[in-house]
Amino acid sequence: MSPCGCWGLPVVLLALLCCPGSCETAFEVYVQSEVLTVESGMTWKVNCSTNCTEPEMGGLETSLTKNLLDEQAQWKQFLVSNVSQDIDLHCYFICSGEQQLKTLNIGTSYLLEQVLLKLQPTRVAVGTWFTIECRVPAVEAFESLTLILLRGKETLHRKTFEKTPGPQEAVATYQRLAHRNDSHHNFSCRAELSLHSHSRDVIFRISEPRMLDVYEPMQDNQMVIIITVVSVLLFLFVTSILLCFVLGQHWRQNRRGGETEAQRG
Repeated sequence: MSPCGCWGLPVVLLALLCCPGSCETAFEVYVQSEVLTVESGMTWKVNCSTNCTEPEMGGLETSLTKNLLDEQAQWKQFLVSNVSQDIDLHCYFICSGEQQLKTLNIGTSYLLEQVLLKLQPTRVAVGTWFTIECRVPAVEAFESLTLILLRGKETLHRKTFEKTPGPQEAVATYQRLAHRNDSHHNFSCRAELSLHSHSRDVIFRISEPRMLDVYEPMQDNQMVIIITVVSVLLFLFVTSILLCFVLGQHWRQNRRGGETEAQRG
């Protein structure tokens, strides 16, 4: 046997003694968030997981408000809220006495503070035109911004604004004929903002709902006729009372004059 062959087995044993964990798979920690950019005050879900089959402990470290929604041996799901600035989320697990940590940065956006909806006019007759206008003032730089005009859950109109280098005002308008049942639905505007072309994160905000007052032209004309007739009848009634009063006064004066002449004779 060659000298080199005699050294083979001791070298392998020495390597195993010096590196006992080299043949073991190092465990890892993963963190997933519904979004990477959130609006101030927004609530969203965060998942912490590991490939360790029997972790001793795990969780989410953050200064934000968090609530545990669900958990299994290898993962935990949290509901996170009350964000007001950019912050780091830390997922951790302990496996066989070893702790691993994974950090994720969450950015905060104030880009959609206002989404304003206006109906012009707010009261229309059936079959006449009215205008729906959605306005988002002073939007900062973005990849794309989409304004969606809604009637209840029905999409009436959609307008997308492409990437801009600086602030701009976004306005979408839509004209529509008034229908009888339009007064039974809320009109609203949904703004969807994408910050990065390669990101699926979309910030959205919905305007305050607006109601449209729709009336029937025939019913309105009938009401005008009724009011006119009532007004004429009331005028005639008052006129007849005044006429009776004047005639009564005149008759009394004539009667008194006749009685005076009879007394003199």
